[in-house]
Amino acid sequence: MIKSFLIIISFPILLVSSQQIVLVVAKDMNTSHAKLQCFEDGQQLFDTINVNLGKNGLGWGIGKVPLVDASNKNIIKYEGDKKAPAGIFELLAIFGYSQKSNYNLPYLYASQDLICVDDGNSSFYNQIITPKHKEKSFEYMRRKDNQYKIGIVVGHNQEAKRGRGSCIFMHIEHSTDVPTVGCTSMKESDIKKIAQWLDKDKKPILIQIPKSTAKKVLKLYPELKSSKLLY
Repeated sequence: MIKSFLIIISFPILLVSSQQIVLVVAKDMNTSHAKLQCFEDGQQLFDTINVNLGKNGLGWGIGKVPLVDASNKNIIKYEGDKKAPAGIFELLAIFGYSQKSNYNLPYLYASQDLICVDDGNSSFYNQIITPKHKEKSFEYMRRKDNQYKIGIVVGHNQEAKRGRGSCIFMHIEHSTDVPTVGCTSMKESDIKKIAQWLDKDKKPILIQIPKSTAKKVLKLYPELKSSKLLY
C-alpha cells in the first residue's frame, strides 16, 4: 500500500507465525458492527472492543493469506462499495496528526498535503503519497475532523489490483455505532492503546471475518482458541 516512505514500507511477514493478532469478528457479512480482540502469544490483551465496519458490511478483500467462506464467496470487496475488507492482512504503519511519535510501527505524519489515492486508473492507486501533480480522486490524510488523528494502515490489496479497494484503515469513529465507508473504526482511547501496542518485530496482522469463517481461522491460528468470538 505504501510504496515510498513516505513511502516505501516493506518488511517480510510470515503470517502463520505472527505474534500479534488483531481479531475482528462480525455476526455475518452484512452487519456494520463487530467485536475486536487483541492477542499476543495466544493471550488476550485489553478488554473486548466494539468497532464499526462498512455501511454495507464486509466483502472479501485481498490479503496475504487466502481466506474465503464457501457460503458467501461471491461477496467481494470493490472500490466504492462501502464494505470493509474481510480476510487476513498485514498492519503496516501508524499515521496521525502529531509530527513526532514513539510507535513501534513505521509512522506517517498526516501533513496537509499527504493523500491516499483511490483512482483505479492512477499509477499511484492505493498508495499514500505526497503528490507531485493533481490526482483525479483521492482523500486527504489530514481531515477537518479528528477521525484520522490517529490510525493504522491495513495492508489490503497491496498489489493495487484495479477496482478492488483502496485506502483501508483502522481509525477513530465518527461517533458511537456510526458505520464507515470501508474502514474499521472505534473509540479514540481504544485505537490509541492498540497503536501503542503494535510492534513491527512481532509481525502484527488483522484478521477480520464473519463468524462463519471461525473454524478456518482457528485451524490457521490455533493460538486464538481462547477467543469466545470464534465459538
